[in-house]
Amino acid sequence: MARARRLPLVVAGAAAAVLAAQADAAFAAVSCKRLAPPPPKKAVHLKAPRTRLDPKKTYVATVTTNCGTFSFVLDVRHSPKTSASFAALAARGYFDGTIFHRIVPGFVIQGGDPTQTGGGGPGYSTVDRPPRTTRYVRGLVAMAKTATETPGTSGSQFFVVTAPDAQLPPDYAVLGRVTNGGAVVTKIGTLGNPATEQPTQPIVISRLRVTARK
Repeated sequence: MARARRLPLVVAGAAAAVLAAQADAAFAAVSCKRLAPPPPKKAVHLKAPRTRLDPKKTYVATVTTNCGTFSFVLDVRHSPKTSASFAALAARGYFDGTIFHRIVPGFVIQGGDPTQTGGGGPGYSTVDRPPRTTRYVRGLVAMAKTATETPGTSGSQFFVVTAPDAQLPPDYAVLGRVTNGGAVVTKIGTLGNPATEQPTQPIVISRLRVTARK
């Protein structure tokens, strides 16, 4: 294997500075509309989908919020049950009109609970235990679970990592990775109270859909 050519430190540093400036500009361009929080929804008891997503296709989840839109690609390979469940819930509008109920600056943003209690779910769970080598780094999307549930268990609540490395054990099913709108995620991640882990203003998911690409 050919050895990769190393860039001079000055050039590498300049490139990093340009990327950082671009990221800062993208973040500065993000603004959040002030919205009233949607009313909590009643708990439901759904059945887990039996069908799986086609591993030969790419599935993209697009999340539209009052801070803008971000998207992530579902990890069908490592989480076939989790990704199929998430896509099925999105198709029925399960996440529409919900909020990010937990925002911990420098750690994660968490949503997917229509009841807004932090304990809601679809009435069923799936299990896709992640690889031991999984690292929950910035932009990774994973499923939340309680401390007593089996590693890889998930319902509907998901979180997006905003920390460089959240230092979490490989216990949370990997749903995907953010591929677009990272500045929107970063902005949302600043709108939380570190002490209470509650949002400082309503962050509403108006629409969440999953589309397939060949």
